[in-house]
Amino acid sequence: MSRPLSDHDKRKQISVRGLAGVENVSDLKLNFNRHLHFTLVKDRNVANKRDYYFALANTVRDHLIGRWIRTQQHHYEKDPKLGLDMEELEDMEEDAGLGNGGLGRLAACFLDSMATLGLAAYGYGIRYEFGIFNQRIVNGWQLEEADDWLRYGNPWEKARPEYMRPVHFYGRTEHHPDGVKWVDTQVVLALPYDTPVPGYRNNFVNTMRLWSAKAPCEFNLKDFNIGGYIQAVLDRNLAENISRVLYPNDNFFEGKELRLKQEYFVVAATLQDIIRRFKASKFGTREIVRTDFTLLPEKVAIQLNDTHPALAIPELMRVLVDEEKVPWDQAWEICINTCAYTNHTVLPEALERWPIPLFQTLLPRHLEIIFEINRRHLERVASLYPGDNDRLRRMSLIEEGGQKRVNMAHLCIVGSHAVNGVARIHSDILKATVFKDFYEMDPHKFQNKTNGITPRRWLVMCNPGLAEVIAERIGEDFIRDLDQLQKLRKFADDDAFIRDVAKVKQENKLKFSRHLEEHYKVKINPNSMFDIQVKRIHEYKRQLLNCLHIITFYNRIRKEPNKQWTPRTIMIGGKAAPGYHTAKMIIRLITAIGEVVNNDPVVGDRLKVIFLENYRVTLAEKAIPAADLSEQISTAGTEASGTGNMKFMLNGALTIGTMDGANVEMAEEAGEGNLFIFGMRVEDVEAMDRKGYNASEFYNRIPELKQAIDQIAGGFFSPKQPDLFKDIVNMLMHHDRFKVFADYEDYIKCQEKVSALYKKPKEWTKKVIYNIAGSGKFSSDRTIAQYAREIWGMEPTLEKLPAPDEKH
Repeated sequence: MSRPLSDHDKRKQISVRGLAGVENVSDLKLNFNRHLHFTLVKDRNVANKRDYYFALANTVRDHLIGRWIRTQQHHYEKDPKLGLDMEELEDMEEDAGLGNGGLGRLAACFLDSMATLGLAAYGYGIRYEFGIFNQRIVNGWQLEEADDWLRYGNPWEKARPEYMRPVHFYGRTEHHPDGVKWVDTQVVLALPYDTPVPGYRNNFVNTMRLWSAKAPCEFNLKDFNIGGYIQAVLDRNLAENISRVLYPNDNFFEGKELRLKQEYFVVAATLQDIIRRFKASKFGTREIVRTDFTLLPEKVAIQLNDTHPALAIPELMRVLVDEEKVPWDQAWEICINTCAYTNHTVLPEALERWPIPLFQTLLPRHLEIIFEINRRHLERVASLYPGDNDRLRRMSLIEEGGQKRVNMAHLCIVGSHAVNGVARIHSDILKATVFKDFYEMDPHKFQNKTNGITPRRWLVMCNPGLAEVIAERIGEDFIRDLDQLQKLRKFADDDAFIRDVAKVKQENKLKFSRHLEEHYKVKINPNSMFDIQVKRIHEYKRQLLNCLHIITFYNRIRKEPNKQWTPRTIMIGGKAAPGYHTAKMIIRLITAIGEVVNNDPVVGDRLKVIFLENYRVTLAEKAIPAADLSEQISTAGTEASGTGNMKFMLNGALTIGTMDGANVEMAEEAGEGNLFIFGMRVEDVEAMDRKGYNASEFYNRIPELKQAIDQIAGGFFSPKQPDLFKDIVNMLMHHDRFKVFADYEDYIKCQEKVSALYKKPKEWTKKVIYNIAGSGKFSSDRTIAQYAREIWGMEPTLEKLPAPDEKH
């Protein structure tokens, strides 16, 4: 009998050679040995695991470089025979945690799709020396550690000092008859590092260019005196601090000067790069051939990923008007037609509003330009709505009252030709509420682009077993055309397919169980339902609602210990922003509940609670394929889209969720009966806001809710410190913006339905198949094709570039 294929073998078959485009294994071996040889020649005689990892990474990088260069030219006119454990080597690679979760990971999926669709696209960002912190849980509390991800170097990046650019800060403006000059500035250099982004089996390799801050050689040395030299050199750190560390806030605005510097730094460097490339017509040349900037929107599209790069609008105006001497009206037309803005949140605390005094000091010329943009904008509003002063106030780019601030979302809308939300319900909310005035004035600007995920990483790579089972039924083309998953609907009653899908899930659960048991001192029941909520810890995401279900389920088991309960392993993971007290207390509550539940002999292995430490992409790739139930339980109207929800759906989990974000469209695609939908809809939330939400009404009416809250408040989960969770209880009872209690009853009932269905594995798996079959819409390939056609004016292509060694 032939040995069953391991995950590793399956992945090799369906993906690894293809993802890297490796055809000739002997060449690969040769290259690998050469890199290993040079590593050892350079450093030492004995190879360790990291040497093998770097040798392998450098081998794949070499393989990509030919295609990378070929792709750039075109835009202008794992193998086990190595005898090494691929998975062990993969574990050596550090996550590049250069974002706060959803937003940064979305951009990564988009880069993958743009390369796969043959679009000439660049992803720009900051090369943070320290990314999102590593989370350790110590005595139940979150502790942050610096993420020194570059400690051993990064084999995938290539420094490009030849494209270094100066970025200016501070100074003052001088107005002359021939224009405005920004003078007496401090200069920081932006040094680009390029990372190749390969498309799927098409030989396209695009570029992700990340900027690192460098002090210029003469920094602080112009006027140093004897004795001041050492300090002047040490002070170079001040300039280089710009790219030192990622601000770890998700959905929260912190108006710090260093953060504004970061935002201008990436924008100024990127625009210089874009304009340099626009001016030079031929690949690789530096000579200027194009000077007519009216052609810019035909050749360049700038997509603003939230308001963080909003300064691109005044910066582009500054370059065109002050440096290139383009008349204002013409420059503004160019600016609007080049820029487009994606909004990612409606939470008021997340919207960027920069204080004017800070702007005045750091970017005096940009503030003047924003004032002029605003003057002309309000002139237009006044002419369209004469006498409506309140509308002028609401629509101004400058917020009055207390400290004057620049509203960056308003700047983005006014300076862009397209504005989009990231799920249908979110885009509708933008038009109806947050940006209602702007929608009434310019309805043509507003669009929807529902988010997506790349099936290369989020199915083929992380779940090779499932990818293989699918490929056996419908072939491999679904990997680049995910809509083909619809073909699986006809297998929903096929016993063999049902069995195969369930078997892959069980294998993934066993594998993840082994991983968990290595890392936690808790025995996992692999036959229990794996109920997983992984995302940033935030009140609006309602990890507390999940906690209340855990406590209720626990109380029910203790009350009727002999009943046939559906066993569950409930896992919650995610990072809390270091300054977000409530989020940190939520983590402490989850760990406290786990300490009680996991050590109660009455419960045994019917309920376990695990906090997944240091949730990040590499952990998601293990957890998501193992999940049975995906928790997507934000208050309706608060989660713009979500993308984790799509990853779980594609990997064969069922969703319990509210009608929020992309959950709405997921229910539409899979059939609402194939998700566990509960809770208030947006209209119900709005009605409750009008009436007033009264938590104690629910607390007094629902005995199990009251019991759970009383246990948290009375120290049942914190006997050594009975008032440990008083802040959480006080928030839930008196100022809960996200109405946890209002959805409690329906959530518990819905969870009962989940447990009942899990007892019927065949019916459960049928619903899983309908979910996988309905997940095609949520490929980032579809999202990017829509951006390309409907915003950027480009046509995606499935053509293949010839490989560098092919004749063409």
